[in-house]
Amino acid sequence: MFDAEDVLDPPPRRVLVAGTAGVGKTTTARRVARAIGAPHTELDGMYHGPGWTVLPDFEARVDEMTATPTWVCEWQYRGVRHLLVERADTLVWLDLPRSVAFVRLLRRTVRRRLHRTELWNGNVEPPLWTFFTRKEHILRWGIAKRNEMRERVPSLADDAPHLRIVRLRSQREVERFVGQLSTRTE
Repeated sequence: MFDAEDVLDPPPRRVLVAGTAGVGKTTTARRVARAIGAPHTELDGMYHGPGWTVLPDFEARVDEMTATPTWVCEWQYRGVRHLLVERADTLVWLDLPRSVAFVRLLRRTVRRRLHRTELWNGNVEPPLWTFFTRKEHILRWGIAKRNEMRERVPSLADDAPHLRIVRLRSQREVERFVGQLSTRTE
């Protein structure tokens, strides 16, 4: 497993960004994409249809996107995780402290709800009180899935030996890693 100090040679071209809800996967994926000159695709936008339904062509669109020579996206959605890992050359694991992830997720969720921010295909965050009534509420999901990611990512070292895994444990390490990518591509 690599860390923020390691130089990746050859430079990454097909990158996954993994982590629990709220750690900054999408923001980091956008920054990595900019740094390496690759397109970023937000999988949530390909997955969620109106009314939080699953878009029927999701897997086909992911297949098409990952068939290109360069790309960056988040590593999520069980149905396509295997394909993503198979085609990626690098996985950036945002393994930030639990408190950081939760505070970021809470702040983002409250902000999106209060402003009724449209997310994907007309969807908005549900009312905050649904935290108490829905098991799939994003805040509950983020809490419940943290340990799952900590088991799943390290197992990739054996399951996908072609995949370079970069583990970043703080925002400072994220900054160092992205800065290093930007420097190498200039």
